[in-house]
Amino acid sequence: MARGQEVELCENEIIISKTDPKGRITYANRRFMQIAGYAEPELLGKPHNLIRHSDMPRGVFRFLWQTLQEKKEFFGYVKNLTSDGGFYWVLANITPDYRVDSSLAGYFSVRRRPNYQAIKQVSEWYKEMLKIEAAETPSRAPEASLLWLKDQVKQQGCSYNDLVTRLEGLEE
Repeated sequence: MARGQEVELCENEIIISKTDPKGRITYANRRFMQIAGYAEPELLGKPHNLIRHSDMPRGVFRFLWQTLQEKKEFFGYVKNLTSDGGFYWVLANITPDYRVDSSLAGYFSVRRRPNYQAIKQVSEWYKEMLKIEAAETPSRAPEASLLWLKDQVKQQGCSYNDLVTRLEGLEE
């Protein structure tokens, strides 16, 4: 694959991974390894942000972690990086995973093909968030872009999860 080329997931493909509480990969299904371009030994024990694409605003990940720390599941659009410099978009569902004693075991993530009409909208928001982050200090950047995103959601008159559901329902 050429550097910067997009890998599109097929309609029924599912990417699954699990991490420990610090976000280090403890499990990756075969399809995740194929799409991301990593062998199992290259993924296990590594931080999940190994596949973080530079087009992803830090504010999105701030929101993700805030949501998970509230013991809620997160739904969102994520652009990931492949080992050869390509990329792929997913609709991610990330859920805290608890042990029998209610302690946090880590996180379980299921990703699937997103609605590409939704990606057009989300990409524009992410570009704006990156501009906001570039204009801020590194420590303030994620919160500044997250506040902007929350304002966009508020303007839609719904919750973030409701907005993701709406975007998934767009005609492709």
